[in-house]
Amino acid sequence: MNTSRPAPPAGRTRLLAAGAATVTVGLWASAFVSIRSAGEAYSPGALALGRLLAGALALGAVCLIRREGWPPRAAWPGIAISGLLWFGFYMVVLNWGEQQVDAGTAALVVNIGPILIALLGSRLLGDPMPPRLLAGMAVSFAGAVAVGLSMSGEGGSSVLGVVLCLLAAVGYAGGVVAQKPALGRAGALQVTTFGCLVGAVACLPFAGQLVTEAAKAPASATLNMIYLGLFPTALAFTTWAYALARTTASRMGATTYAVPALVVLMSWLFLGEVPGPLTLAGGALCLAGVAVSRSRPRAGRAAASELVPPDAGTAAAAPERRPEPEQA
Repeated sequence: MNTSRPAPPAGRTRLLAAGAATVTVGLWASAFVSIRSAGEAYSPGALALGRLLAGALALGAVCLIRREGWPPRAAWPGIAISGLLWFGFYMVVLNWGEQQVDAGTAALVVNIGPILIALLGSRLLGDPMPPRLLAGMAVSFAGAVAVGLSMSGEGGSSVLGVVLCLLAAVGYAGGVVAQKPALGRAGALQVTTFGCLVGAVACLPFAGQLVTEAAKAPASATLNMIYLGLFPTALAFTTWAYALARTTASRMGATTYAVPALVVLMSWLFLGEVPGPLTLAGGALCLAGVAVSRSRPRAGRAAASELVPPDAGTAAAAPERRPEPEQA
């Protein structure tokens, strides 16, 4: 069981949270390449279940080594909802949607998610909506639209695919907003591990497909599925939770607009897909918008308020609340 330790200085906390967010967006962008490879051999539900099982096993092993206990009862509603919406529903629907539309359309529609997070976070969590955040999100979304349009092919989309990607964005936003209060009552590793486990249980109906397809799939597709579970899921979702516990849901959502720019770069490096001028311009806008949304006003008071946001329904003291262990 973790023992209580003094909280690190505010400056170091911000630096660690920024580093965790950087790891998250980098690994989530790398998932683009692996999903394209694994998706050729695995159906949407089977791919999601295999990814979640690999992630849950890795996270469970770490929890055993660190002797993490069960999350407090007060954290379970957020863990369960985020596990169902984000780890389960989102992954299945997104995998399915990406088979129905081209990559550009999928990226464009799913990037509605951070906007939904900001709206839900403001309404349900009391997240502040400073002008810098709104301006940065507007710039980043314009960049995401440019990247999506530049990557969209002719005749590669369907109404069903667009609807599925939109549902994925809704599930993503709902999962993030539900996860935020849970992080006020349990550690990032606990919330991620049990959320991943909930998602895996929700995807168990696809177990038959996973077994059948794994027997026929090439080794490269299976290795990509395992990679998705270990890194973009187990590691990236943990670093996400660590950063989310130390900032607002709206600001973290805006940070994910860096993903389309990194996807463009990785597709160029690993898939040989040379980006055109519109793609490069869109990627630059995404990064510029993230920089604006993550910037802080000069006033020290405003910066401090962004570090520890007044979450409605979360700030009340709970006897089961435990200190967040420092993640190196």
